[in-house]
Amino acid sequence: SFPLPKGPVKDPTPAPVYRRVDITLACSYVGEDGRGFLHAFGSSSSEHPATLVLRGISVRDDGNLDDVTEYKVPQENPDHSSPIVFEASAQSVSIPHAESLLHADCDGEEVNCEISPYSSQRTGEGPCQTSWFMATLRLSSGISIALVLKAPHCSSLEEEKGHDAKLQPKLRIPMSKEGTLLTTVEFQSSSGNTSLRTHLGGSVTLDCHFALAPSSSLSSLEWRRQHQGSGSSLFRYQVGSGGPVAQPKVHVDVAELLGTGDASLSLQGASVGDEGTYICLVSTTLHQAQNIIHLHVAEPPRVRVIPAVVSFEREVTTTLTCNIAGYYPLDVSVSWTQKTPEDDTEIPLSDAHFSSHRQSRDGTYSITSYLSISSATARAPATYSCHVSHVSLAEPISVSAHLKAPEQTGLEGLVGASIATVIFIIVLFIVLRRR
Repeated sequence: SFPLPKGPVKDPTPAPVYRRVDITLACSYVGEDGRGFLHAFGSSSSEHPATLVLRGISVRDDGNLDDVTEYKVPQENPDHSSPIVFEASAQSVSIPHAESLLHADCDGEEVNCEISPYSSQRTGEGPCQTSWFMATLRLSSGISIALVLKAPHCSSLEEEKGHDAKLQPKLRIPMSKEGTLLTTVEFQSSSGNTSLRTHLGGSVTLDCHFALAPSSSLSSLEWRRQHQGSGSSLFRYQVGSGGPVAQPKVHVDVAELLGTGDASLSLQGASVGDEGTYICLVSTTLHQAQNIIHLHVAEPPRVRVIPAVVSFEREVTTTLTCNIAGYYPLDVSVSWTQKTPEDDTEIPLSDAHFSSHRQSRDGTYSITSYLSISSATARAPATYSCHVSHVSLAEPISVSAHLKAPEQTGLEGLVGASIATVIFIIVLFIVLRRR
């Protein structure tokens, strides 16, 4: 026989429950002009209201999905001013960060959604053609998602005995009976954080994932970096052409890339020169999707005040030096305050002066601030503090110097002792005479 376990038996953790829901997003369609050309970026005339409906998306049911209902298409006939409704089925490609998209309004997040033609040409020959669209979703939390949408349409199936198919008024491609554009998600690429910060010598992972429909296959992955007008390729992998080509300090797990669609880039030993805009470019034989991640390097300053203790001397001016070194980026704020035992709060001082910025070989900066203390105006004892604020700091650094009260010198003490002795002798002499 086997011994029975002691204590209460814990129930196994229940498996999460998932439910399929419709996710509806308000978007802008940035389209073509009447000649079939894409409008230039920033042209307001090219924008048109649109709605993206992600149909039957699997999300974790946390008990708050009772109010989620299926999307109902508006009944009125669409015209040129009506929003373009894209219904997207994602049966073959999972939608990343679906919970964040679904609960964005409740979580106070803003979702920016833009849909545009993938190119100005439609693919396909004969009765069947395919229109391709790119939907770009950006959440205020930093999530970025790119969806390639496929809209196939066959005129031979849409024309029934002389009845013309119903065309979308703006795009001039066939609609469903409900007046929507039926599409499928064929390719998605995403990043969970489009803005990252690391420190000198730190390690950081730039997130990039993708998924493809069974009809598509990965062609290549490239990571590029751009900064101050120049760009370079950091990593490139071409399927079927051998191993990857990578710069030092960066790595992509090719096994994970091919197995799970994890195209994340790992960076080791970050330096100032690694700061910039990183582009994850995933390509298939037909399409490309990219995610942009901004990497910021921030190093906190080291602060020291010299001297730490100052003895008060008459008719002498003492200079306090606050050395701020090893910080990045350049912008730094330095201020001085004074506080005596009689003061309730620190009193700001405005008569400090500064050296110019200096840059070290590792790219970090340093600066020195000077504060002069005159015995004619200073009060002792007092505390003088140098306060430094920087983007890398959660709160300012404060380093203090202490001004000591004046001490008696040896001559002043000797004179005082002599006077006290004389007074004592005189008092003693008077007392003895009275006796």
